[in-house]
Amino acid sequence: MNFKFLRRCIFSALCAVVLSSPAQAERLKELASIQGVRDNPLIGYGLMVGLDGTGDQTMQTPFTTQSLNNMLQQLGITIPAGVNMQLKNVAAVMVTATLPSFARPGQNIDVTVSSMGNAKSLRGGTLLMTPLKGVDGATYAIAQGNMVVGGAGASASGSKVQINQLSSGRIPGGALVERSVEAPVGGEGMLTLELNRSDFGTAQRAVEAINRQFGPGTADAMDARVIRVRAPEPQERVGFLARLEGLEVTPTQAVARVVINARTGSVVMNQAVRVNDCAVAHGNLSVVINTEPVISQPGPFSGGSTVATQTSQISIAQGGGALQMVRGGASLSDVIKGLNSLGANPADLVSILQAMKTAGALRAELEII
Repeated sequence: MNFKFLRRCIFSALCAVVLSSPAQAERLKELASIQGVRDNPLIGYGLMVGLDGTGDQTMQTPFTTQSLNNMLQQLGITIPAGVNMQLKNVAAVMVTATLPSFARPGQNIDVTVSSMGNAKSLRGGTLLMTPLKGVDGATYAIAQGNMVVGGAGASASGSKVQINQLSSGRIPGGALVERSVEAPVGGEGMLTLELNRSDFGTAQRAVEAINRQFGPGTADAMDARVIRVRAPEPQERVGFLARLEGLEVTPTQAVARVVINARTGSVVMNQAVRVNDCAVAHGNLSVVINTEPVISQPGPFSGGSTVATQTSQISIAQGGGALQMVRGGASLSDVIKGLNSLGANPADLVSILQAMKTAGALRAELEII
């Protein structure tokens, strides 16, 4: 028995079952977000100390020395003018974090520390107290602590071995929230839901599900993305939102789309993609140019000089480009079978799909990223 053929048949059958399955219901919290409930990015600049001779080279990163001088002055230590500190255990770093919604002063959040100079490694370092600021310039958290680096490395005599990244890491719970961000939810008795993807059908289904659960007139769709919901009294709002996010809604089928990554040659298409009958011929063309130097030596006592010339050999190879029939398909599995019949690799498939779209044989949007 041909086990390879059997495995291929089983895989095709499984693909057909998966691709033909109807859209599944999803919770409303996966389809939409509540306006005003959002995270806020924070950023800060600080110093990391305690490195094992792998810090910034201060002659090439003067901002590290300047930052260290400013910190020492605040601690009451004055560095004499003209002193050039040669430090190896200090590195300038950028600290980033995300302030979650409804975070309160005193809570801890994780931070990511990244080198901004030429430090070889931040392994074993300690981040000094670093203010983390928001887009408005106000300080919302203070970061400090020992960093966890998920890598290792060693170097000697010009040889180097490194595993993963050594110039960045995380400090779990390394920042203390100092200021909260107000997130008013349900102001003026109304809540606003924003769908993650604009779709009139999904918005209408979400409104119908909300009105079935909480009564007619509770929700209204403003457009393909925004849904206005009448909120209850503040003391009942948390329970109302918990039930609201748990509602199951079946989204409508997405627009037929083929996404092509021009850099990697990846091609991804959704279930709604269809093709019409078409004939495709695609051949690979390769041109090879081989150039070799040719040295011409003069005869003895001829008074001539040595001359160097170039000789080039050019060869052209073209793959078979016979017409192949691609049958129209009513399902994604049929489309895959039709495209696979061409025997093209992913890089060639990008050009074929673009040509099929231009010819009107590809019934889908073509998006190149």
